[in-house]
Amino acid sequence: MNLAAPSKPPAAVMPGRRIRVMIVDDAVVVRGLFARWVEAEPDLEVVATLRSGREAVAQLKHADPDVVVLDIDMPDLDGIAALPLLLEQKRDLIVIMASTLTRRNAEISLRALSLGATDYIPKPTSNQEVAGAVSFRRDLIEKIRQLGLRSKRLRQAPVSPRTAIAPDAKTAPRAKFRHDHAHGPIALRAMPAAPPRVLLIGSSTGGPQALNTILGHIAPVIEQVPVLITQHMPPTFTAILAEHLTRVAKCPVHEGQDGEEIVAGRIYLAPGGKHMTVARRDHVGAAIIAIEDGLLVNFCKPAVDPLFTSAATVWGAKAMALVLTGMGSDGLNGAKAIVAAGGHVMAQDEASSVVWGMPGQVAMAGLCSSVLPINEIAPRLTRLFAGERA
Repeated sequence: MNLAAPSKPPAAVMPGRRIRVMIVDDAVVVRGLFARWVEAEPDLEVVATLRSGREAVAQLKHADPDVVVLDIDMPDLDGIAALPLLLEQKRDLIVIMASTLTRRNAEISLRALSLGATDYIPKPTSNQEVAGAVSFRRDLIEKIRQLGLRSKRLRQAPVSPRTAIAPDAKTAPRAKFRHDHAHGPIALRAMPAAPPRVLLIGSSTGGPQALNTILGHIAPVIEQVPVLITQHMPPTFTAILAEHLTRVAKCPVHEGQDGEEIVAGRIYLAPGGKHMTVARRDHVGAAIIAIEDGLLVNFCKPAVDPLFTSAATVWGAKAMALVLTGMGSDGLNGAKAIVAAGGHVMAQDEASSVVWGMPGQVAMAGLCSSVLPINEIAPRLTRLFAGERA
């Protein structure tokens, strides 16, 4: 996710011990730059700057970081080799893989997620570009902050799960929404009467892992309807992700192509650096993909809102939107459009999300018919697309 400019943390993150950050990169310029950025934030502190994975493994217990920013290409012991050794010492460690934007590094970054890394961040290709990239700085700091905060909360106190309250017959189709912003209940909308005929998915931080979990278990859904996904990712990464998801889903997953017809049995992934929307051919014909190279939406490109909003226009009450783990609020406006058109919205729950930003915003806005743990989403989708309305 690309964010526009550095900002001060909200007051809510200030109390207590600062988030402890270890920076591991063989480039001294990058280490120094990252360290200055982190130390400029009042809620973050640098506890070590190291040049190799071997040094990180050796000093982990002494430095005791909450978050490690781990370069991939380093001498002696590279990032992918150091990752399991770090997690073996500290199972709740947040590791953000950092790499330049190449196909090889994209493949390694996605592999690192499967090995336990929490997230990744693509670095600009040169030290000079890193130094001048305001959006990269903001992206890095926000990832450290949001992931570090979640780790601290989980260690300091158990989080009571939010309770989903189903609407009663008197208040359907829109239940009165109640919550306390901490552990209060979330009211659910009544399930729309129209059966869904398309599945739309939006995800960000933690999304590749969540998509793996879901797409491997919804074969009956994929056979019936098209699946369209926007995952916050840069170019190159989405092409690699499509290949990975093809193996998981056992059906074609590819980056959407401008003008191609949308058909059942295929999964369309928004290409990195472009927005993917949908339209009707000649305004009345078959549903088609539209690829747009417009402005950032919610500081993102691709963004979820353009997909959801356009899908509400094309499919109306037959659109089913799923919002998975991710930072920020992308998808909220699109979910509102889908609900206004009579469609379905589902969100991943807080406990199973890496970051409960995107799904939390949608859930707390009272837009969801269900809010579920990641392992319950695929079975529910399968039942819904089979005709169950309960």
